[in-house]
Amino acid sequence: MKPIIGAHVSVAGGFEKGIEHALEIGAQTIQIFGASPQQWQAKMPNDEIIAGFKKRLLESGIGPVFLHAAYLVNLASPDGALVAKSVKNLSSHLKIAELLGAQGLIFHIGSGKELPKEAAMKKVVAAMKEVLKNVPGKAQLIMENAAGGGQKIGATAAELGELIKKVASVRVKVCIDTAHAFEAGAIQTYDTENIAQFFNEWDGEVGIENIVVLHANDSKTAYNSHSDRHENIGEGHIGIDGFKHLARHSHARSIPWILEVPGFEDAGPDKKNIERLHSCFI
Repeated sequence: MKPIIGAHVSVAGGFEKGIEHALEIGAQTIQIFGASPQQWQAKMPNDEIIAGFKKRLLESGIGPVFLHAAYLVNLASPDGALVAKSVKNLSSHLKIAELLGAQGLIFHIGSGKELPKEAAMKKVVAAMKEVLKNVPGKAQLIMENAAGGGQKIGATAAELGELIKKVASVRVKVCIDTAHAFEAGAIQTYDTENIAQFFNEWDGEVGIENIVVLHANDSKTAYNSHSDRHENIGEGHIGIDGFKHLARHSHARSIPWILEVPGFEDAGPDKKNIERLHSCFI
């Protein structure tokens, strides 16, 4: 079985434009921004926009759809006002995910900065519970593993596992970013043995069934660099062999793979990157 392979696509000009772009590059699943990733205000789509997107999506055969949250969000911040703004913004983006029929909203948890880790984690739990309460429905709130550094929350399986247990909602899931795991020092080389150990650890902490999507990105920076820089598939420190080994893991094969790479023409994920991932499954 081969996984569904797709990409983060631009929706400049409307959500339906993202579907057209996906079809052009051969993406089978997509990740989009439901609203601007650089603004606190999030505009809700109207009924006509929602209906048009769902109709075109059905015609295209693309799915599932994931949304990615704004980059401004920091649920762990020592600044209470910033956490409140983050909860409001994240709630808006999760609401858009629910309206569009997306599987869920993938988000970066944030950094506790000078806060002790325990206090930062407590803030995150309370904030996530509030977001889920604000937006009832089916759309999942999907935590993405961090590249580490700067007191970021979520670079380890143990931290994400603790959050899953304490938030205690079936809607809380996990996205594994291959570059972030490498950059955080969670996996040194993507070989068969290390990949098996990695997934065994994450199964023990978060539950393998809660890992619902993979961000398939090569890394521009070295192992344990704590520097989040994505590279095209086969051009970075993970390398094409790393993705070939990952392609053989049973759980990795069972979930969608989404590209967030610069692209070979620096225009974002492209057909060449998608074809390279497909070649790993032959």
